[in-house]
Amino acid sequence: MINADTCHQARLARDARFDGLFYTAVKSTGIYCRPICPARAPAEQQVTYYPSAAAASAAGYRPCLRCRPDSAPGSAAWQGTNTTLQRALRLIDDGCLQQQNQSELASRLGISERYLRKLFQQQLGLSPKQYALAQQVLFAKKLLHETAMPISSIAFQAGFNSVRRFNDAFKQQLKLSPLTIRRDNKTTPNTLQLSLSYRPPLAWQQMLDFWRDRTLDGIDSVNGQCYGRTFTFLQQPGWFEISPGQHNSLRLEVNWNGKQGLFKLINQIRRLLDLDANMLQIEQQLSRHTLFSNGIIPGLRIPGVWDSWEAGVRAVLGQQVSVAGARTQLNRLIQALGQPQPADRRLFPTPQSVVQSDLQMIKVPQARRETLRALAQFVMENPDAAPEQWLPIKGIGPWTVSYARLRGLSDNDIWLGGDLGVKKALAKAGVSNDISALAPWRSYATFQLWFSLGA
Repeated sequence: MINADTCHQARLARDARFDGLFYTAVKSTGIYCRPICPARAPAEQQVTYYPSAAAASAAGYRPCLRCRPDSAPGSAAWQGTNTTLQRALRLIDDGCLQQQNQSELASRLGISERYLRKLFQQQLGLSPKQYALAQQVLFAKKLLHETAMPISSIAFQAGFNSVRRFNDAFKQQLKLSPLTIRRDNKTTPNTLQLSLSYRPPLAWQQMLDFWRDRTLDGIDSVNGQCYGRTFTFLQQPGWFEISPGQHNSLRLEVNWNGKQGLFKLINQIRRLLDLDANMLQIEQQLSRHTLFSNGIIPGLRIPGVWDSWEAGVRAVLGQQVSVAGARTQLNRLIQALGQPQPADRRLFPTPQSVVQSDLQMIKVPQARRETLRALAQFVMENPDAAPEQWLPIKGIGPWTVSYARLRGLSDNDIWLGGDLGVKKALAKAGVSNDISALAPWRSYATFQLWFSLGA
């Protein structure tokens, strides 16, 4: 947890590195703000600091309309290191409490409901239901500000079952009505444009370079400063493009026809771009290790792919070959099995399509084809299984599983010590493989080493 002195200095300096890590509530106005708010800074005795927008809202404060707390980057830092809490937050953000009650969530986590409530109260200062409702309302507020979606559509996309329930929750949480912040925005049907904030620094060019070397025909592309790709989400195809925006933000254009689930979709895109990383904390820890005594690349994050299935396929076909060689085989697979989409786009092949194919289009040893089909069969039968459960499949080892977790799930503590590039970087630096002090940010150390060799 960030202490009050740090919060005080950060808000006076309007330090964007702390954006989303805490919120400043002003007692005299009843408003809470981001640390980067352009409004005149209140006196210290007038403020209270909260670890999240949800906690400030639960304490009775309403969001500032100038700095818009709904647009702040996520704050993984205030989640701490409690893995149960982190998992609970991910499940809630995925809509768990919209389909289940609090007791069922606790059972899914393997804890009692009493302990779940205690955990949230101690770490976040509110209950799981309060957190879930606040997240829904803040996301709806963002859509009201930045899109022309009808209010009824926003209500359902934010996870509410009725417009009346949405209006009541909005007024209760924010002390505002949806109509008071409605803007006259224009957009094309099914296409949304949103601003995605991040805490600086962001090594956008390095991430683009990494993606560019691994783009697949019809799946993803890098054009200038823009990265785009197709995806399937909740059985609906779509595509997005992301490019630099203003004031530590990226501009997102997303085309998707789903009627519900947009909140989860945007979070998935943020995960793929690793926008919620606390680079200040990560880089301070990396810099203390002798491995990076010559410095690091500021703002280097985890360039993700859509899911662990895609990452697993990329890893299987990338074994013992160059990046270019893997790309050739993947393109052959996509041209044969990827479902065509408008504008010469394609969807990444599904596990079902791989199972039904003899895979003769890819020029690899037969054992590699059998591994790929076995993986597809397993994922098709166990869609929610973690990559660790792939290990019994012949031809899949720890490296493949780690790669799938690294790029498909954006796991922050993956160390690819067996990777040839990592070994070369360690040898070049003259440092042993003892990297325990880099935990829990070993994924970032891995990418720093890859880029030290030119990615």
